[in-house]
Amino acid sequence: MSTYDAHDAYDLVVIGGGSAGLTAARTAGRFGARVLLVERDRLGGDCLWTGCVPSKALLHAAAEVQAARESGRYGLDAPTGRADLAAAMGHVKEAIAAIEPHDSPEELRRLGVEVAYGPAVFTGPRTLTAGKREISFRYAVIATGSAPALVPIPGLAEEGPLTSDTVWQLSELPGRLVVLGGGAIGCELGQAFARLGSQVTAVEALDRLLPREEPRASQVVRERLEAEGITVLTGYRAERVADGALHGPGAPLPYDALLAVTGRRANTAGLALEAAGVERDERGNVRVDERLCTSNPRIYAAGDVTGRSAFTHLGGVQGGAAATDALLGVRRRIDYDAVPWVTFTDPEVARVGLTAEEAQARHAGKARVLTLDHDRVDRAVADGHTEGFTTLVLDPRGRIAGATVVAPRAGETIAHLATAVRLGWTPTQYARTVHPYPTYADGPWHAALLDVYGRLARTKGVIGGLMALRRRMRR
Repeated sequence: MSTYDAHDAYDLVVIGGGSAGLTAARTAGRFGARVLLVERDRLGGDCLWTGCVPSKALLHAAAEVQAARESGRYGLDAPTGRADLAAAMGHVKEAIAAIEPHDSPEELRRLGVEVAYGPAVFTGPRTLTAGKREISFRYAVIATGSAPALVPIPGLAEEGPLTSDTVWQLSELPGRLVVLGGGAIGCELGQAFARLGSQVTAVEALDRLLPREEPRASQVVRERLEAEGITVLTGYRAERVADGALHGPGAPLPYDALLAVTGRRANTAGLALEAAGVERDERGNVRVDERLCTSNPRIYAAGDVTGRSAFTHLGGVQGGAAATDALLGVRRRIDYDAVPWVTFTDPEVARVGLTAEEAQARHAGKARVLTLDHDRVDRAVADGHTEGFTTLVLDPRGRIAGATVVAPRAGETIAHLATAVRLGWTPTQYARTVHPYPTYADGPWHAALLDVYGRLARTKGVIGGLMALRRRMRR
Protein backbone atom coordinates (compact mmCIF):
# COMPACT_ATOMS: atom_id res chain seq x y z
CA MET A 1 0.00 0.00 0.00
CA SER A 2 1.30 3.44 -0.94
CA THR A 3 1.70 6.10 1.74
CA TYR A 4 0.03 9.46 1.31
CA ASP A 5 2.60 12.23 0.76
CA ALA A 6 1.04 15.63 1.44
CA HIS A 7 4.06 17.51 0.07
CA ASP A 8 4.01 15.70 -3.28
CA ALA A 9 0.26 15.23 -3.63
CA TYR A 10 -1.60 16.34 -6.73
CA ASP A 11 -4.48 18.70 -6.09
CA LEU A 12 -6.61 16.56 -8.38
CA VAL A 13 -6.10 13.22 -10.10
CA VAL A 14 -8.58 12.39 -12.84
CA ILE A 15 -8.95 8.79 -13.92
CA GLY A 16 -10.23 8.49 -17.48
CA GLY A 17 -9.76 10.66 -20.55
CA GLY A 18 -13.29 10.77 -21.95
CA SER A 19 -15.72 13.67 -21.89
CA ALA A 20 -16.18 13.75 -18.11
CA GLY A 21 -12.51 13.27 -17.33
CA LEU A 22 -11.24 15.76 -19.89
CA THR A 23 -13.64 18.43 -18.66
CA ALA A 24 -12.70 17.80 -15.04
CA ALA A 25 -8.99 18.04 -15.86
CA ARG A 26 -9.39 21.17 -17.99
CA THR A 27 -11.49 22.85 -15.32
CA ALA A 28 -8.90 22.12 -12.65
CA GLY A 29 -6.09 23.24 -14.93
CA ARG A 30 -7.81 26.57 -15.52
CA PHE A 31 -8.03 26.99 -11.75
CA GLY A 32 -4.25 26.71 -11.60
CA ALA A 33 -4.35 23.40 -9.71
CA ARG A 34 -1.72 20.71 -9.97
CA VAL A 35 -3.57 18.12 -12.05
CA LEU A 36 -2.80 14.62 -13.29
CA LEU A 37 -4.98 12.86 -15.85
CA VAL A 38 -4.50 9.08 -15.99
CA GLU A 39 -5.69 7.29 -19.15
CA ARG A 40 -5.21 3.58 -19.78
CA ASP A 41 -5.67 3.71 -23.57
CA ARG A 42 -6.20 6.88 -25.61
CA LEU A 43 -7.62 10.30 -24.88
CA GLY A 44 -11.05 11.21 -26.21
CA GLY A 45 -13.05 8.34 -24.78
CA ASP A 46 -15.96 6.53 -26.36
CA CYS A 47 -17.39 9.74 -27.80
CA LEU A 48 -14.40 10.33 -30.06
CA TRP A 49 -13.47 6.77 -30.96
CA THR A 50 -16.61 4.60 -30.90
CA GLY A 51 -19.58 6.83 -30.05
CA CYS A 52 -20.71 10.32 -30.98
CA VAL A 53 -18.15 11.24 -33.63
CA PRO A 54 -17.96 8.03 -35.67
CA SER A 55 -21.69 7.35 -35.45
CA LYS A 56 -22.66 10.82 -36.63
CA ALA A 57 -20.08 10.66 -39.42
CA LEU A 58 -21.52 7.34 -40.58
CA LEU A 59 -25.08 8.67 -40.29
CA HIS A 60 -24.10 11.62 -42.46
CA ALA A 61 -22.57 9.36 -45.10
CA ALA A 62 -25.68 7.17 -45.08
CA ALA A 63 -27.93 10.23 -45.36
CA GLU A 64 -26.01 11.40 -48.42
CA VAL A 65 -26.45 7.98 -50.01
CA GLN A 66 -30.17 8.03 -49.21
CA ALA A 67 -30.54 11.54 -50.61
CA ALA A 68 -28.91 10.42 -53.86
CA ARG A 69 -31.14 7.36 -53.95
CA GLU A 70 -34.25 9.56 -53.61
CA SER A 71 -33.10 12.25 -56.02
CA GLY A 72 -35.42 10.95 -58.74
CA ARG A 73 -38.34 12.73 -57.08
CA TYR A 74 -36.60 16.02 -57.91
CA GLY A 75 -35.91 15.20 -61.54
CA LEU A 76 -32.43 13.67 -61.21
CA ASP A 77 -31.33 10.18 -62.15
CA ALA A 78 -31.26 8.24 -58.88
CA PRO A 79 -28.38 5.81 -58.39
CA THR A 80 -29.16 2.35 -57.09
CA GLY A 81 -27.23 -0.43 -55.42
CA ARG A 82 -25.10 -0.77 -52.34
CA ALA A 83 -22.65 1.81 -51.07
CA ASP A 84 -18.95 1.19 -50.51
CA LEU A 85 -18.65 0.75 -46.74
CA ALA A 86 -14.89 1.23 -46.87
CA ALA A 87 -15.40 4.68 -48.38
CA ALA A 88 -18.01 5.56 -45.75
CA MET A 89 -15.67 4.37 -42.99
CA GLY A 90 -12.97 6.52 -44.57
CA HIS A 91 -15.15 9.55 -43.86
CA VAL A 92 -15.58 8.31 -40.29
CA LYS A 93 -11.82 8.09 -39.83
CA GLU A 94 -11.32 11.56 -41.29
CA ALA A 95 -13.78 13.03 -38.80
CA ILE A 96 -12.04 11.32 -35.88
CA ALA A 97 -8.62 12.48 -37.10
CA ALA A 98 -9.83 16.08 -37.40
CA ILE A 99 -11.20 16.17 -33.84
CA GLU A 100 -8.55 14.08 -32.08
CA PRO A 101 -6.04 16.96 -31.68
CA HIS A 102 -8.56 18.88 -29.55
CA ASP A 103 -8.15 16.19 -26.88
CA SER A 104 -4.40 15.70 -27.26
CA PRO A 105 -1.88 15.66 -24.38
CA GLU A 106 -0.33 18.80 -25.85
CA GLU A 107 -3.59 20.70 -25.53
CA LEU A 108 -3.98 19.54 -21.94
CA ARG A 109 -0.42 20.49 -21.04
CA ARG A 110 -1.12 24.03 -22.24
CA LEU A 111 -3.67 24.17 -19.44
CA GLY A 112 -1.20 22.79 -16.92
CA VAL A 113 -2.55 19.24 -16.95
CA GLU A 114 -0.05 16.39 -16.73
CA VAL A 115 -0.99 13.20 -18.59
CA ALA A 116 0.03 9.68 -17.58
CA TYR A 117 -0.81 6.46 -19.40
CA GLY A 118 -1.52 3.10 -17.84
CA PRO A 119 -4.09 1.45 -15.59
CA ALA A 120 -4.97 3.33 -12.41
CA VAL A 121 -5.27 1.22 -9.26
CA PHE A 122 -6.25 2.63 -5.88
CA THR A 123 -3.95 1.62 -3.04
CA GLY A 124 -5.59 3.66 -0.30
CA PRO A 125 -8.10 6.43 0.38
CA ARG A 126 -5.76 9.06 -1.08
CA THR A 127 -3.22 7.05 -3.07
CA LEU A 128 -3.08 5.08 -6.29
CA THR A 129 -0.66 3.70 -8.82
CA ALA A 130 -0.61 4.69 -12.48
CA GLY A 131 1.52 2.13 -14.25
CA LYS A 132 4.62 1.92 -12.07
CA ARG A 133 4.15 5.34 -10.48
CA GLU A 134 2.92 5.76 -6.92
CA ILE A 135 0.74 8.85 -6.62
CA SER A 136 -0.80 10.82 -3.77
CA PHE A 137 -3.78 13.10 -4.28
CA ARG A 138 -5.83 15.55 -2.30
CA TYR A 139 -8.87 14.79 -4.44
CA ALA A 140 -9.67 12.44 -7.29
CA VAL A 141 -12.37 12.10 -9.94
CA ILE A 142 -13.28 8.69 -11.33
CA ALA A 143 -14.40 9.10 -14.95
CA THR A 144 -13.73 5.71 -16.49
CA GLY A 145 -16.95 5.56 -18.51
CA SER A 146 -18.82 2.44 -19.55
CA ALA A 147 -18.65 -0.43 -22.02
CA PRO A 148 -21.22 -2.40 -24.04
CA ALA A 149 -22.99 -5.11 -22.04
CA LEU A 150 -24.52 -8.25 -23.55
CA VAL A 151 -27.85 -9.58 -22.35
CA PRO A 152 -27.75 -13.19 -21.13
CA ILE A 153 -29.02 -14.92 -24.27
CA PRO A 154 -27.63 -18.44 -24.71
CA GLY A 155 -24.95 -18.46 -27.40
CA LEU A 156 -24.76 -14.68 -27.78
CA ALA A 157 -21.42 -14.13 -26.04
CA GLU A 158 -19.93 -17.16 -27.78
CA GLU A 159 -20.94 -15.73 -31.15
CA GLY A 160 -18.85 -12.60 -30.47
CA PRO A 161 -21.37 -10.15 -31.93
CA LEU A 162 -20.53 -6.68 -33.10
CA THR A 163 -21.13 -3.92 -30.55
CA SER A 164 -21.13 -0.15 -30.72
CA ASP A 165 -17.40 -0.41 -29.92
CA THR A 166 -16.44 -2.90 -32.63
CA VAL A 167 -18.79 -2.15 -35.52
CA TRP A 168 -16.28 0.42 -36.75
CA GLN A 169 -13.88 -2.38 -37.66
CA LEU A 170 -16.14 -3.48 -40.54
CA SER A 171 -14.71 -2.90 -44.01
CA GLU A 172 -17.38 -4.72 -46.04
CA LEU A 173 -21.09 -4.12 -45.87
CA PRO A 174 -23.00 -7.06 -44.33
CA GLY A 175 -25.60 -8.47 -46.66
CA ARG A 176 -27.94 -9.35 -43.77
CA LEU A 177 -27.60 -7.43 -40.51
CA VAL A 178 -29.62 -8.26 -37.41
CA VAL A 179 -29.67 -5.49 -34.82
CA LEU A 180 -30.44 -6.72 -31.32
CA GLY A 181 -31.83 -3.76 -29.36
CA GLY A 182 -34.24 -1.04 -30.44
CA GLY A 183 -32.95 1.86 -28.39
CA ALA A 184 -31.27 4.97 -29.76
CA ILE A 185 -28.04 3.29 -30.89
CA GLY A 186 -29.82 0.35 -32.48
CA CYS A 187 -32.19 2.61 -34.42
CA GLU A 188 -29.42 4.95 -35.55
CA LEU A 189 -27.01 2.27 -36.75
CA GLY A 190 -29.77 0.10 -38.16
CA GLN A 191 -31.01 2.95 -40.34
CA ALA A 192 -27.47 3.86 -41.40
CA PHE A 193 -26.59 0.34 -42.56
CA ALA A 194 -29.95 -0.06 -44.31
CA ARG A 195 -29.35 3.15 -46.22
CA LEU A 196 -25.89 1.95 -47.20
CA GLY A 197 -27.43 -1.24 -48.60
CA SER A 198 -27.65 -3.93 -45.90
CA GLN A 199 -30.83 -5.93 -45.40
CA VAL A 200 -31.55 -4.99 -41.78
CA THR A 201 -33.78 -6.62 -39.20
CA ALA A 202 -34.19 -4.71 -35.92
CA VAL A 203 -35.47 -6.63 -32.89
CA GLU A 204 -36.57 -5.17 -29.56
CA ALA A 205 -37.79 -7.08 -26.50
CA LEU A 206 -40.19 -4.35 -25.40
CA ASP A 207 -43.38 -3.46 -27.23
CA ARG A 208 -41.95 -0.51 -29.14
CA LEU A 209 -38.75 1.08 -30.36
CA LEU A 210 -37.24 3.93 -28.33
CA PRO A 211 -39.20 2.94 -25.22
CA ARG A 212 -38.10 6.03 -23.26
CA GLU A 213 -39.65 8.42 -25.77
CA GLU A 214 -43.21 9.52 -26.38
CA PRO A 215 -45.14 6.60 -27.97
CA ARG A 216 -45.93 8.67 -31.03
CA ALA A 217 -42.24 9.42 -31.56
CA SER A 218 -41.53 5.69 -31.45
CA GLN A 219 -44.21 5.11 -34.06
CA VAL A 220 -42.91 7.81 -36.41
CA VAL A 221 -39.41 6.32 -36.29
CA ARG A 222 -40.73 2.81 -36.83
CA GLU A 223 -42.73 3.88 -39.85
CA ARG A 224 -39.69 5.59 -41.38
CA LEU A 225 -37.45 2.57 -40.77
CA GLU A 226 -39.98 0.23 -42.31
CA ALA A 227 -40.45 2.59 -45.28
CA GLU A 228 -36.71 2.29 -45.89
CA GLY A 229 -36.87 -1.48 -45.97
CA ILE A 230 -35.99 -2.40 -42.38
CA THR A 231 -37.89 -5.26 -40.80
CA VAL A 232 -38.89 -4.20 -37.28
CA LEU A 233 -39.84 -6.83 -34.71
CA THR A 234 -40.99 -5.57 -31.31
CA GLY A 235 -42.00 -7.70 -28.36
CA TYR A 236 -39.36 -10.11 -29.63
CA ARG A 237 -37.91 -12.35 -26.92
CA ALA A 238 -34.65 -13.75 -28.25
CA GLU A 239 -34.13 -17.32 -27.05
CA ARG A 240 -30.68 -18.23 -28.34
CA VAL A 241 -28.05 -17.58 -30.97
CA ALA A 242 -26.96 -20.60 -32.98
CA ASP A 243 -26.06 -21.68 -36.50
CA GLY A 244 -25.67 -18.13 -37.79
CA ALA A 245 -29.15 -17.07 -36.75
CA LEU A 246 -31.04 -15.40 -33.94
CA HIS A 247 -33.76 -17.69 -32.63
CA GLY A 248 -36.95 -16.52 -30.97
CA PRO A 249 -40.66 -16.42 -31.76
CA GLY A 250 -41.33 -17.39 -35.34
CA ALA A 251 -38.75 -18.36 -37.93
CA PRO A 252 -35.02 -17.99 -37.17
CA LEU A 253 -33.40 -14.73 -38.28
CA PRO A 254 -30.24 -15.61 -40.25
CA TYR A 255 -27.52 -12.98 -40.48
CA ASP A 256 -24.14 -12.21 -41.92
CA ALA A 257 -23.47 -9.86 -39.00
CA LEU A 258 -25.15 -9.53 -35.62
CA LEU A 259 -25.00 -6.15 -33.87
CA ALA A 260 -25.86 -6.25 -30.15
CA VAL A 261 -26.77 -2.89 -28.61
CA THR A 262 -28.54 -3.91 -25.42
CA GLY A 263 -27.07 -1.65 -22.76
CA ARG A 264 -23.82 -0.66 -21.09
CA ARG A 265 -22.03 -1.31 -17.80
CA ALA A 266 -19.72 0.90 -15.76
CA ASN A 267 -15.97 0.45 -16.23
CA THR A 268 -14.72 -0.22 -12.70
CA ALA A 269 -12.80 -3.48 -13.09
CA GLY A 270 -9.20 -3.23 -11.94
CA LEU A 271 -9.59 0.08 -10.07
CA ALA A 272 -9.53 -1.62 -6.64
CA LEU A 273 -12.28 0.67 -5.41
CA GLU A 274 -12.47 -1.22 -2.13
CA ALA A 275 -8.96 -0.06 -1.25
CA ALA A 276 -10.15 3.54 -1.56
CA GLY A 277 -13.40 2.97 0.32
CA VAL A 278 -15.51 3.70 -2.77
CA GLU A 279 -18.84 1.88 -2.91
CA ARG A 280 -20.80 0.68 -5.91
CA ASP A 281 -24.56 0.29 -6.26
CA GLU A 282 -26.45 -2.89 -7.12
CA ARG A 283 -25.89 -2.29 -10.85
CA GLY A 284 -22.15 -1.87 -10.48
CA ASN A 285 -22.10 1.92 -10.88
CA VAL A 286 -19.99 4.07 -8.58
CA ARG A 287 -22.36 5.36 -5.93
CA VAL A 288 -22.41 9.18 -5.68
CA ASP A 289 -24.46 11.81 -3.86
CA GLU A 290 -25.94 15.00 -5.31
CA ARG A 291 -22.48 16.58 -5.29
CA LEU A 292 -21.07 13.59 -7.24
CA CYS A 293 -19.04 12.67 -4.17
CA THR A 294 -18.49 8.97 -3.50
CA SER A 295 -18.47 7.21 -0.13
CA ASN A 296 -14.89 8.48 0.16
CA PRO A 297 -15.22 12.27 0.63
CA ARG A 298 -11.92 12.79 -1.18
CA ILE A 299 -13.07 11.00 -4.33
CA TYR A 300 -15.73 12.09 -6.81
CA ALA A 301 -17.12 10.36 -9.90
CA ALA A 302 -18.59 11.72 -13.11
CA GLY A 303 -19.99 10.48 -16.39
CA ASP A 304 -21.22 7.03 -17.37
CA VAL A 305 -19.47 5.32 -14.45
CA THR A 306 -22.02 6.88 -12.08
CA GLY A 307 -25.06 5.51 -13.92
CA ARG A 308 -26.52 9.04 -13.89
CA SER A 309 -25.23 10.00 -17.30
CA ALA A 310 -25.51 8.31 -20.67
CA PHE A 311 -24.67 11.42 -22.67
CA THR A 312 -21.41 13.11 -23.53
CA HIS A 313 -22.76 16.58 -22.80
CA LEU A 314 -24.00 15.58 -19.36
CA GLY A 315 -20.77 13.76 -18.56
CA GLY A 316 -18.82 16.92 -19.35
CA VAL A 317 -21.06 19.02 -17.11
CA GLN A 318 -20.62 16.49 -14.30
CA GLY A 319 -16.85 16.48 -14.72
CA GLY A 320 -16.66 20.26 -14.42
CA ALA A 321 -19.01 20.25 -11.44
CA ALA A 322 -17.00 17.58 -9.63
CA ALA A 323 -13.70 19.40 -10.11
CA THR A 324 -15.21 22.70 -8.98
CA ASP A 325 -16.73 21.17 -5.85
CA ALA A 326 -13.54 19.32 -4.95
CA LEU A 327 -11.09 22.19 -5.44
CA LEU A 328 -13.17 25.24 -4.54
CA GLY A 329 -15.96 23.84 -2.42
CA VAL A 330 -18.41 25.51 -4.78
CA ARG A 331 -21.37 23.34 -5.66
CA ARG A 332 -22.66 23.56 -9.21
CA ARG A 333 -26.19 22.19 -9.18
CA ILE A 334 -27.09 20.03 -12.16
CA ASP A 335 -30.74 20.14 -13.13
CA TYR A 336 -31.27 16.61 -14.42
CA ASP A 337 -34.85 17.48 -15.38
CA ALA A 338 -33.50 19.91 -17.98
CA VAL A 339 -30.94 17.67 -19.71
CA PRO A 340 -31.81 17.23 -23.40
CA TRP A 341 -31.05 14.14 -25.43
CA VAL A 342 -31.35 13.28 -29.09
CA THR A 343 -31.78 10.12 -31.10
CA PHE A 344 -30.10 10.90 -34.42
CA THR A 345 -32.34 8.88 -36.68
CA ASP A 346 -34.05 10.50 -39.66
CA PRO A 347 -36.19 12.16 -38.46
CA GLU A 348 -34.40 13.02 -35.25
CA VAL A 349 -36.15 12.57 -31.92
CA ALA A 350 -35.18 15.18 -29.34
CA ARG A 351 -36.52 15.41 -25.82
CA VAL A 352 -35.99 17.36 -22.64
CA GLY A 353 -37.72 17.02 -19.29
CA LEU A 354 -40.82 14.92 -18.71
CA THR A 355 -42.87 12.93 -21.17
CA ALA A 356 -46.63 13.33 -21.01
CA GLU A 357 -46.97 10.07 -19.07
CA GLU A 358 -44.25 11.02 -16.58
CA ALA A 359 -45.80 14.45 -16.03
CA GLN A 360 -49.25 13.03 -15.38
CA ALA A 361 -47.79 10.57 -12.87
CA ARG A 362 -45.80 13.29 -11.09
CA HIS A 363 -48.65 15.80 -11.00
CA ALA A 364 -51.57 13.46 -10.27
CA GLY A 365 -53.05 13.76 -13.75
CA LYS A 366 -53.10 17.56 -13.72
CA ALA A 367 -50.47 18.15 -16.40
CA ARG A 368 -51.49 19.51 -19.80
CA VAL A 369 -50.09 18.53 -23.19
CA LEU A 370 -49.87 20.75 -26.28
CA THR A 371 -49.16 19.03 -29.60
CA LEU A 372 -48.58 20.60 -33.00
CA ASP A 373 -48.36 18.41 -36.10
CA HIS A 374 -45.67 19.53 -38.49
CA ASP A 375 -48.00 19.76 -41.45
CA ARG A 376 -48.56 23.20 -39.91
CA VAL A 377 -44.83 24.04 -39.98
CA ASP A 378 -44.02 25.70 -43.28
CA ARG A 379 -40.40 24.52 -43.39
CA ALA A 380 -41.54 20.92 -42.93
CA VAL A 381 -44.02 21.37 -45.78
CA ALA A 382 -41.34 22.91 -48.01
CA ASP A 383 -38.94 20.03 -47.28
CA GLY A 384 -41.59 17.34 -47.57
CA HIS A 385 -41.05 16.14 -43.99
CA THR A 386 -44.43 16.66 -42.36
CA GLU A 387 -44.55 13.38 -40.42
CA GLY A 388 -43.00 15.03 -37.35
CA PHE A 389 -44.58 16.86 -34.45
CA THR A 390 -43.85 18.97 -31.38
CA THR A 391 -45.19 18.23 -27.91
CA LEU A 392 -44.99 20.61 -24.96
CA VAL A 393 -45.80 19.21 -21.51
CA LEU A 394 -47.08 21.76 -18.97
CA ASP A 395 -47.16 21.29 -15.20
CA PRO A 396 -50.21 22.39 -13.14
CA ARG A 397 -48.78 25.91 -12.88
CA GLY A 398 -48.60 26.19 -16.64
CA ARG A 399 -44.80 25.92 -16.87
CA ILE A 400 -43.05 23.93 -19.60
CA ALA A 401 -41.90 20.75 -17.81
CA GLY A 402 -40.98 18.75 -20.89
CA ALA A 403 -40.88 18.78 -24.66
CA THR A 404 -40.42 16.39 -27.57
CA VAL A 405 -39.58 17.40 -31.12
CA VAL A 406 -39.57 14.90 -34.00
CA ALA A 407 -38.11 16.52 -37.10
CA PRO A 408 -34.92 16.99 -39.09
CA ARG A 409 -32.36 18.80 -36.89
CA ALA A 410 -34.57 18.36 -33.84
CA GLY A 411 -31.38 18.27 -31.78
CA GLU A 412 -30.79 21.94 -32.57
CA THR A 413 -34.41 22.88 -31.91
CA ILE A 414 -34.45 21.25 -28.47
CA ALA A 415 -31.70 23.53 -27.11
CA HIS A 416 -34.03 26.50 -26.63
CA LEU A 417 -36.65 24.26 -25.06
CA ALA A 418 -34.04 23.00 -22.59
CA THR A 419 -33.61 26.60 -21.48
CA ALA A 420 -37.37 26.92 -21.11
CA VAL A 421 -37.55 23.82 -18.92
CA ARG A 422 -34.60 24.90 -16.79
CA LEU A 423 -36.02 28.38 -16.19
CA GLY A 424 -39.61 27.22 -15.76
CA TRP A 425 -40.99 29.32 -18.60
CA THR A 426 -44.66 29.35 -19.47
CA PRO A 427 -45.71 29.08 -23.13
CA THR A 428 -46.30 32.85 -23.08
CA GLN A 429 -42.71 33.49 -22.02
CA TYR A 430 -41.42 31.07 -24.65
CA ALA A 431 -43.56 32.67 -27.37
CA ARG A 432 -42.12 36.12 -26.60
CA THR A 433 -38.84 35.08 -28.25
CA VAL A 434 -39.05 35.74 -31.98
CA HIS A 435 -38.06 32.60 -33.91
CA PRO A 436 -36.59 32.68 -37.42
CA TYR A 437 -38.87 31.72 -40.30
CA PRO A 438 -39.07 29.29 -41.98
CA THR A 439 -37.39 26.81 -39.66
CA TYR A 440 -38.34 23.70 -37.71
CA ALA A 441 -38.14 25.87 -34.58
CA ASP A 442 -41.53 27.18 -35.69
CA GLY A 443 -42.99 23.94 -34.33
CA PRO A 444 -42.34 24.64 -30.62
CA TRP A 445 -43.14 28.33 -31.11
CA HIS A 446 -46.53 27.64 -32.65
CA ALA A 447 -47.23 24.94 -30.06
CA ALA A 448 -46.65 27.58 -27.38
CA LEU A 449 -48.91 29.99 -29.25
CA LEU A 450 -51.70 27.41 -29.13
CA ASP A 451 -51.76 27.87 -25.37
CA VAL A 452 -51.57 31.66 -25.64
CA TYR A 453 -54.47 31.77 -28.11
CA GLY A 454 -56.48 29.35 -25.99
CA ARG A 455 -56.20 31.61 -22.96
CA LEU A 456 -57.12 34.62 -25.08
CA ALA A 457 -60.26 32.83 -26.20
CA ARG A 458 -61.23 32.20 -22.58
CA THR A 459 -60.94 35.91 -21.83
CA LYS A 460 -62.75 37.05 -24.96
CA GLY A 461 -65.41 38.87 -22.96
CA VAL A 462 -62.83 40.87 -21.02
CA ILE A 463 -60.93 41.72 -24.19
CA GLY A 464 -64.16 42.79 -25.90
CA GLY A 465 -64.92 45.11 -22.98
CA LEU A 466 -61.48 46.69 -23.17
CA MET A 467 -61.82 47.22 -26.90
CA ALA A 468 -65.26 48.88 -26.43
CA LEU A 469 -63.81 51.13 -23.75
CA ARG A 470 -60.94 52.02 -26.06
CA ARG A 471 -63.37 52.95 -28.85
CA ARG A 472 -65.37 55.24 -26.54
CA MET A 473 -62.20 56.92 -25.33
CA ARG A 474 -61.10 57.53 -28.91
CA ARG A 475 -64.46 59.15 -29.74
